[in-house]
Amino acid sequence: MKASQAALAEALRAEQSYVTALYERLDTLREREEEALSTVLRDGAHGGTRQALVEREVRADEHAGSIARFNGVEGGLCFGRIDHADHAGGASHYIGRIGLRDDTHEPLLIDWRAPAARPFYAASPTAPGTLVRRRHLHTRGRRVTGVDDEVFDLDGMAESERRGLVGEAALLAALRRGRTGRMTDVVATIQTEQDRVIRSGLQGVLVVQGGPGTGKTVAALHRAAYLLYTYRDTLARRGVLVIGPGAAFLHYIGQVLPSLGETDVVLTPLGGLFPGVSATAEDGARAAVVKGDPRMVEVIAAAVRDRQLLPAGPVDIPLEDEALRLSPRACARARDRAQALHAPHNVARKRFVLDLLHALVRERARQHGRPLDEEELRHGPAELWAQPPVRAALDALWPPLTPLRLVAELLSDPDRLRSAAPLLTDDERAALLRAPDAPWTVGDVPLLDEAAELLGTDDSAERARARAAEEERREEERYAREVLQIVGLDEGEDEGPAPVDAAALAARHLDTGPVRGTAQRAAADRSWAYGHVIVDEAQELSAMAWRMVMRRVPTRSMTVVGDVAQTGSPAGAASWGQMLDPYTRGGWREERLTVNYRTPAEVMDLAAEVLAEVAPELSAPESVRREGRRPVAVRAPRGRLAREVVRAVETDLADLAEQGGGRLAVVAADRAVDALARALPGAVRGDRPDALDSPLVLLTVAQAKGLEFDRAVVADPAGIWSQSPKGGHDLYVAITRVTRRLTLVYEGELPEVLGRLAP
Repeated sequence: MKASQAALAEALRAEQSYVTALYERLDTLREREEEALSTVLRDGAHGGTRQALVEREVRADEHAGSIARFNGVEGGLCFGRIDHADHAGGASHYIGRIGLRDDTHEPLLIDWRAPAARPFYAASPTAPGTLVRRRHLHTRGRRVTGVDDEVFDLDGMAESERRGLVGEAALLAALRRGRTGRMTDVVATIQTEQDRVIRSGLQGVLVVQGGPGTGKTVAALHRAAYLLYTYRDTLARRGVLVIGPGAAFLHYIGQVLPSLGETDVVLTPLGGLFPGVSATAEDGARAAVVKGDPRMVEVIAAAVRDRQLLPAGPVDIPLEDEALRLSPRACARARDRAQALHAPHNVARKRFVLDLLHALVRERARQHGRPLDEEELRHGPAELWAQPPVRAALDALWPPLTPLRLVAELLSDPDRLRSAAPLLTDDERAALLRAPDAPWTVGDVPLLDEAAELLGTDDSAERARARAAEEERREEERYAREVLQIVGLDEGEDEGPAPVDAAALAARHLDTGPVRGTAQRAAADRSWAYGHVIVDEAQELSAMAWRMVMRRVPTRSMTVVGDVAQTGSPAGAASWGQMLDPYTRGGWREERLTVNYRTPAEVMDLAAEVLAEVAPELSAPESVRREGRRPVAVRAPRGRLAREVVRAVETDLADLAEQGGGRLAVVAADRAVDALARALPGAVRGDRPDALDSPLVLLTVAQAKGLEFDRAVVADPAGIWSQSPKGGHDLYVAITRVTRRLTLVYEGELPEVLGRLAP
């Protein structure tokens, strides 16, 4: 025992010395950048030539970006070391969040994404490569608190190195830590399965299929950081989009990418994918199925056509000193010509309006008994368009529409819905109807996106401005490129991509508003084409939602993360092929994660029984650890469910407090949530960003997806089972949110599949 303690003390001393030196180097580099930025900003205050201003902005951008990167990796700068065998050079490399070099350019710390760092993740006992040892460093702030060694070749180590071996498996140590409300940045504990996912190529659709606790989300986020590092020249302008299931989930993962040195990523729930709309409400099962059905493409298209009217008779337009009339024939001719353009509604409307204005000019000349002259043909349409009655008449025949107006009026008007959706049954149309002022649901967002595609915008004025702006941009970009060449920051033949992009620099000089990065510009632009898209909990997306997502990534460079065994939405995926084949022609590839690092085996055994009942063709992942306590079921007297849940919560919170803290979730059937909220006033309820900052949270199954907690109380499992056609899958999700202990509270009877837990 004394020998092992001495070995640990010596290992901690040696590693602390090296880590301290790394932080000193980080401080030195940060101070240099801060001083350089101050100098640039101070010089910029005195004006100067146009070239000098551009040069200063280039330098300021570089220094500010470096400072942000250094600040982002302050916590856990270095987390590992790999030792190669003598026959491979015998070198040792420290692995961390970024790369650091000394003043002679010798590497001090290897960026985890660099090829030289891959053995840290890829080595295994059966395939160690050239490694003899992998060492995990645990830190708190700048202090090394623990060391874990994994030895691959004991014979390849010197006797002194053998005596110095310490620690335990790093991954299981990480799992024993309490949940903090943020996804732990587990770059140090990525295992071989996840590493294969992370370093998969950029092109094509990669499906990461994995059950609860297999690290799907961890792998996906680290993949985003890896892709941005490896393919920066490809992704720098287009960015990466991460779509998650809700606000709490995105808050949960939101610190991972910045801690890996990446900040230019858009994170959004599906309900926030349409700019200007932030939908959180969920549809009932019937409405969700209909809204997610591909037939809604035809319904939205028909709704647009229905707004392009033909009058039943002549259209009379009374003006101050005359009355004009449009014939049905003129209206029909104008509509046919506009529709023949096959352009979006608001774009084609310009042709329709112009044709009818010309018809009115001719009608006015006929009424006055005079021939048309060129002057009247040229100026008459604009003069008439200035008259409010003319605009009102033409707007009634072919109105300018926004997606929000079109969809809201369609779903709140039975007559409009009946006209646009004859292919739906009466029951399906009834499921779609909503109040005019009802809040937008997540299921509405793909409909809004479809409407936006079909409506477009009348961009005549914008296109004229764009032509002028493009000419100015070309001149600015040419000038910016010349400046970058002068200051030595252009792209050389053998030096890789330039650190500052001439086009981006020119764009900033042309923009009169605040400077916005790629992520900010992309989030505000519905038509933005991303370089890569990651969809988490992807099994929940409907066919219409997939149609919306695919518009954001025309290159089909995607990471699709999920588990079809956990599909809870009745409009969600039954298989990946069902959703992806229409867009990839079967060309997607799949990686399966099979090891459950999070959920104790005692809980996973129960979950496997539920899965076998609801989806016998699927297999649950295998847990790598046991907690030593089986799930417990507590039966409440009829009408006393909330009281028993409160008792279970009080017990768990007291135990967690004794153990130094942790997080507890009550995951409840939808029908039980309101009563439980009243009984648990201290619980944070629902899908809110601050939910995971609380030691106690109350969630529905849908809100709990993708999250994990030290303990969980599942309330009303029978209600979860029966609340939707996917209730069995929901129960599977509910009982696998836990990393330690699980309690189920019920009244009446448990679902039959849980019968063995009954007292």
